[in-house]
Amino acid sequence: MPELTHALLPERGAIALTGEEAVKFLQGLVSNDVEKVGPTRAIYATLLSPQGRFLFDFFVAARHGGLLIDCEAARAADLARKLTMYKLRSKVAVENLTGHQTIAVAWGEGAAAAFGLTAEAGAATVIDDVTAYIDPRLPALGLRLAGPQEEVARLLVGKGQAVPPEAWHRHRLSLGVPDGSRDVPVDKGFLLEHNFEELNAIDFKKGCYVGQELTARTKYRGLVRKRLFKVAVEGPLPAPGTPVLRGEHEAGVVYSGLDGTALALLRLEDVETGEALTAGDAKLTPVKPDYAAF
Repeated sequence: MPELTHALLPERGAIALTGEEAVKFLQGLVSNDVEKVGPTRAIYATLLSPQGRFLFDFFVAARHGGLLIDCEAARAADLARKLTMYKLRSKVAVENLTGHQTIAVAWGEGAAAAFGLTAEAGAATVIDDVTAYIDPRLPALGLRLAGPQEEVARLLVGKGQAVPPEAWHRHRLSLGVPDGSRDVPVDKGFLLEHNFEELNAIDFKKGCYVGQELTARTKYRGLVRKRLFKVAVEGPLPAPGTPVLRGEHEAGVVYSGLDGTALALLRLEDVETGEALTAGDAKLTPVKPDYAAF
């Protein structure tokens, strides 16, 4: 376990949902069970196209009697517009708080205890005006904080070493965890191929949501032929989008990476051959993430 470390994530934004139907509204749209969200529980979820393809991923936590969505800052306005489009007559207000809420992460030895939490996925608490919760995807990722900049900064004082965002991405890559549109093609990627089930983004027992039919059919028919792998990179790090080859056969595609580690979506049949995989001038060695069940 690494030492306690924290980082601010300026690449993250926030959206607030308020109103008496906020939970009901979001429940009918996203892949996870929003009714589980409360002062002591946060979730990870996705919004899909009607064809079941990935559009957005985000965290949902309780905030001031409503919901706070922790999402990609660069795509927060698009997400807010999409939610507003679905709102129709629902008694809910959508407010883009990007730039007014700070998102931070803390991980390593004693991270959960430092904020009064147990190391259980999604365990949450509110400290003054800051929502803190264990990453619902994987407790090893540590915890996330969302709130006013001054309040978040105050809470982080004495909570280990401050590091740049790249250190956080190095940590999540070491665990084989994707990061939104950085690692999942928008309007092209499928949840089960990118390990979203194992990362607690899907509730197969909840009611209908946008894109549910294809997601459920893929699971129950066992049609997943590609999977997201962590890959050890020997040679120059391939740019995102670089094809992965087995000989001259295309076996997948590389996503984000740092130093000698990246993520790649690979055909299972190509991985199972044990033959060498390359991307650009680099050799790739696939490693199944510890959390993955495939």
